[in-house]
Amino acid sequence: MAERIRVQKALANAGLMSRRAAEEAMVAGRVLLNGNPVVLGDRVDPTADLLTLDGVPVPVSEDLETHVLNKPVGVISSASDPRGRTTVLDLVDSDKRLYPVGRLDADSEGLILVSNDGELTNRVTHPSYGITKKYLAEVRGELSQGTVSRLTTGVDLDDGPARARSANLVDTSGGRSLVELVMVEGRNREVRRMFEALGHPVTRLVRTAIGGFTEPDLKPGASRKLSAVDIQRLLAPR
Repeated sequence: MAERIRVQKALANAGLMSRRAAEEAMVAGRVLLNGNPVVLGDRVDPTADLLTLDGVPVPVSEDLETHVLNKPVGVISSASDPRGRTTVLDLVDSDKRLYPVGRLDADSEGLILVSNDGELTNRVTHPSYGITKKYLAEVRGELSQGTVSRLTTGVDLDDGPARARSANLVDTSGGRSLVELVMVEGRNREVRRMFEALGHPVTRLVRTAIGGFTEPDLKPGASRKLSAVDIQRLLAPR
């Protein structure tokens, strides 16, 4: 068992707030340790305990790492590839054993996380937590508002109905349309299959946000390690 440290010190070490502010958050009931409200004097084991602030896990263990990558087209969302193709892990600089958080198709691009944080991975990938993913899709054909509305009312796919939480027509001209949509489930190639079922194949698909987290200045192929503040923004209820 690792050395247990005071909860307010753990929150301060994570860069989320000062120790005084952490104590105030504890008194206000905003901080839980393994699901239970903490009191002043409580200590946390960074390797075994789950500490949350406003319902969001705080990565107090120094062994936990999460990176965000702006995945280029052609890169595989896998820890390895038997065909020798570039994977998302090849583009992330870390000495930790990391894994992709969810998937992003090889022919799609944009934000994807890689992490060794099981709690974070579960929250991002399991639909019950409601962590959304936002996409910008370029599709063939000029979509009507009625067709765009079908993305939110439901599209029948071979593995069951699929629907977006929201869908907005950004532009339509020259035989193509741009649609911004927010998804929760994240089934295999779900967005592409939805548009295909509507008769408008996707020609480009970019994931622009995960939960409340965006990284507009991150260039394709670049990545960076997330801070505890970033993770709060990523996992905060919306």
